[in-house]
Amino acid sequence: MARDKCVTGIKELDIQMDGGIPVGSTVLIVGSSGSGKTTLCMQFLVNGAKMGEKGVFFTITEPLFKLMANLEKFEFFDKSLVDNGMITIIDLRIIFERMGLDVEKYTVEDASALLDVIKDIAKELDAKRLVIDSITALCYRLQNREMIRDFIFKLGTFLAAMECTTFLTSEVPPREFKFSQYGIEEFISDGIIFLGDIERGGDLIRTLQIVKMRGVNHSRAKYAMSITSRGIELAPLLKVV
Repeated sequence: MARDKCVTGIKELDIQMDGGIPVGSTVLIVGSSGSGKTTLCMQFLVNGAKMGEKGVFFTITEPLFKLMANLEKFEFFDKSLVDNGMITIIDLRIIFERMGLDVEKYTVEDASALLDVIKDIAKELDAKRLVIDSITALCYRLQNREMIRDFIFKLGTFLAAMECTTFLTSEVPPREFKFSQYGIEEFISDGIIFLGDIERGGDLIRTLQIVKMRGVNHSRAKYAMSITSRGIELAPLLKVV
């Protein structure tokens, strides 16, 4: 039996995925700094809110005032959706402080307690869409690779038990075709969307490619991606012969 689809609201992206992402999936949004990960994630939440689905954006990468200032530049962003509670934006650093935890360094137990808080918030708000920006920054604060591995697998179990469709952002070095910083994140994900770039005539062209999407007959082609005042826009990438 086919699962219901979660529509991103980005027309060209939904077409590539035969209508959308299976509801309840965890999708890794991969790219280097400035590749458009946060914009894609927020557009996903805003479009969902406009369709009546509540969303939560958890950030640990930038202050809320800076995030909001950047979002207000886009035509797709509607601040009233934040004001009326359809979208909730939460700084995880504030959560850490309220839990009495060290923001810069913590244990797997601390991180697991944070996951419980995230779960409670999502449940209380009846969220259908969830963004964690970023898994890389969360793991960076753990003290060794074994802790990182344990936490990522706990995160995977935690997300699988929720009914939210979740976007996790993953930071990778520029010009490298890899999906995660630690080599583990992709194994807990149902889907991977890679944001990269290619050089054409001395110019760098942003690209988007769906590498993996479980349960979906999706395109694997690279698409040219633009970030305009309207948000993420995609077009076929012309092949160079």
